[in-house]
Amino acid sequence: MPNQQKKVIFCMAGVLSFLCALGVVTAVGTPLWIKATILCKTGALLVNASGEELSKFMGEMQYGLFHGEGIRQCGLGARPFRFSFFPDLLQAIPVSIHVNIILFSMILVVLTMVGTAFFMYNAFGKPFETLHGPLGLYLVSFISVSLFRTPAERHSSKGSCGCLVMILFASEVKIHHLSEKIANFKEGTYAYKTQNENYTTSFWVVFICFFVHFLNGLLIRLAGFQFPFAKSKDTETTNVAADLMY
Repeated sequence: MPNQQKKVIFCMAGVLSFLCALGVVTAVGTPLWIKATILCKTGALLVNASGEELSKFMGEMQYGLFHGEGIRQCGLGARPFRFSFFPDLLQAIPVSIHVNIILFSMILVVLTMVGTAFFMYNAFGKPFETLHGPLGLYLVSFISVSLFRTPAERHSSKGSCGCLVMILFASEVKIHHLSEKIANFKEGTYAYKTQNENYTTSFWVVFICFFVHFLNGLLIRLAGFQFPFAKSKDTETTNVAADLMY
């Protein structure tokens, strides 16, 4: 492939990585990960509410990794509330999972920015070391796409920083019932139950970033570079013949 086309491809990959990093940084700081509907179970049971009457006991909330806001309703009108995970909810949430979500998000941002620098260096510079060249780009994309893998998963689907963020956050919300814990925090009189939860903008930004790493690997391949550690059949045949001679 002509050098000019390679520059264009590397520039495209670099821009995608940069936008991805900005998107993740923005996503981490915004309360747009989850939007949940909550039901005041205590009030609804007291009056045996059903049908349209339940709307008087339905509230909602939205939150991210650091803060959020919502409205509680228990038959006596709306009660707005705001909350912060640090330090307000430290006693109510699974702290280790929540901290790991933030940590892996930051790792994802760092790796994406390193990938951006490598792409731009290969587009406009003269890479003279393996780490700066196409192998370096594969390395960064591979680390971003499959940073953590157990031995049992070597031949199965690979996780990534972005994938880990989504899995951990989903487990915190669904398995540990994060929305219910937030809604019931410091609520001694009423008990709230989650009715509906939807992932919103910030969560899907992380998913797009996860997808971009695979796309960048494809762009490197389109630029005419072989995947690292890939050997041709002729090379393998030569190596086998050489081994037999010894």
